[in-house]
Amino acid sequence: MNNRIQEAFASKKNLLNTYFTAGYPSLHDTVPLAQALVAAGADILEIGMPFSDPLADGPVIQGSSTVALANGMNLPVLFHQLQDLRQAVPDAPVLLMGYLNPVLQFGVDEFCRQAAAVGVDGLILPDLPLDEYEETYHAIFQKHGLKAVFLITPQTSEARIRRLDNLSEAFLYLVSGPGTTGGTTPTDAAAQQHYFERIAALRLRNPRLIGFGIADKAGFDRACQHAEGAIIGSALINALKDADDAPAAAARFVRGIKQA
Repeated sequence: MNNRIQEAFASKKNLLNTYFTAGYPSLHDTVPLAQALVAAGADILEIGMPFSDPLADGPVIQGSSTVALANGMNLPVLFHQLQDLRQAVPDAPVLLMGYLNPVLQFGVDEFCRQAAAVGVDGLILPDLPLDEYEETYHAIFQKHGLKAVFLITPQTSEARIRRLDNLSEAFLYLVSGPGTTGGTTPTDAAAQQHYFERIAALRLRNPRLIGFGIADKAGFDRACQHAEGAIIGSALINALKDADDAPAAAARFVRGIKQA
């Protein structure tokens, strides 16, 4: 099975990974949003699986999850919607991002089987313990051709970073600073610079994308100076809120980030 994630990094520079919540703002927006984002220039799609207790997500993404759950989004509905995914976006890498609890309830092997069947490339599960991944889930992910994406924070030790780098065949998700997604707390610029330089000096195998707190073109361009691209979620969700036409709003947002 070809690795769409690695192909994207090999063929493009300054990649934009856009996060949006499945079933938000309306239940049936998932695939139309995916198509609009890619058409406007998004390089990777990260589809959020809404969950009632998301550990790493700030208020904006939590709010979108609450709406999506109220709209009727759940894993069976999502997999049904994603049957049309690869007709809409034949080549873009697609990740599912969420939390372990719903995946365990669904059944890890069955979840991975259905994800692979609809053309998902990889998974981001921030609360999946690394030891459990190595002992139990790595083999299941591999069986279904799914790549795991791991998060690195300024507090992550070099030994753990190297372990994550060895285990991944996708990219490493650099959390830009302390806090949850969409944070507006000013980050210590010198500390952040040191963190990014420390990671770069490790000469890791996998490419890196920077996420958390990136909201506009200036933030995206800054991130691209220290990594192969960036992940934007909360700012996109905000752009979809109250939009008359969510796919059109998503496309406008991406063009604003990617314009030369």
